[in-house]
Amino acid sequence: MTSVTHREVDTNGIKMHIAEQGQGPLVVLCHGFPESWYSWRHQLSALAEAGFHAVAPDQRGYGQTSRPETIEAYNIFQLVGDIVGLVHALGEEQAIIVGHDWGALVAWHCALLRPDIFHAISLLSVPYRPRTWSDIQPTQAMKLMAGEQEFYQLHFQEPGKAEAELEFDVRTSIRTILYTASGDPPPEKRWRFLYDKSEKTLDPSSVPEQLPSWLTEEDIDFFTASFEQTGFRGGLNWYRNIDAMWELTPFLSEAKLRQPTLFVAGEADAVIAMYREAFDSLEQNVPNLRQKVLLPGAGHWIQQERPAEVNRLLIKFLKDLD
Repeated sequence: MTSVTHREVDTNGIKMHIAEQGQGPLVVLCHGFPESWYSWRHQLSALAEAGFHAVAPDQRGYGQTSRPETIEAYNIFQLVGDIVGLVHALGEEQAIIVGHDWGALVAWHCALLRPDIFHAISLLSVPYRPRTWSDIQPTQAMKLMAGEQEFYQLHFQEPGKAEAELEFDVRTSIRTILYTASGDPPPEKRWRFLYDKSEKTLDPSSVPEQLPSWLTEEDIDFFTASFEQTGFRGGLNWYRNIDAMWELTPFLSEAKLRQPTLFVAGEADAVIAMYREAFDSLEQNVPNLRQKVLLPGAGHWIQQERPAEVNRLLIKFLKDLD
């Protein structure tokens, strides 16, 4: 079997770095924050061995991919355009798309906007949440939800603020974020998405005394080197387009995700607690939902924490597609 290879492709006006392995039907793997193609290191070889062409890009603003300066360059249409252009750059007409965290939002917008290309979809950690005609601006809804507290996505809105906090000690930031949002800490040490307004980005988190079994010092080395080179601005700019995404997409109100879909998350993932209503409504909003799985004991970094189980579920889903 071939090993993972790396190259750069032109897409949607940017240079995109991709890691790829295998031959067969195209499967595009979209990462979240603060991650990179490396988040899919366990899936690339498994998908290749199962007969698929697995491609994990560094998305816009991350790793070795272009990092435009302006906040507006990270709106949802640009993020979707990057993946559509990637499929075309690979010489393909169709693909299955898999997304984790922010990558899940990219994946479902790809599926909604270009169903002719993306004929099946898997979402990890973040359940599909269709907007409604009665929605208010997302940051205003967050303020109402948070009350006197701070919601982490609101904390990210001011350019430069979260960057300075995360970049002060990148290695500690990476260790803390990956550990505290996983299923490994005791409940009292897990990441809090609501916190006091006087707290900084990492204050609602816990630094691990030792890394969990799924995470090695070599993994930390990779993520640290990547973000020491790029900083966190590109990834944070995705959050700064939340209101713009809402303003640009009223035509998607009440839209159902109709492709064959797999959803997998960790039972201890704070995102499931955050968006429990969306998780409970998946069958209604995703009529062709093939399977919905919560893995016990796992947290937010599901494909890294539980690679064997995620690979098994994903490959079965792919093999069962018509």
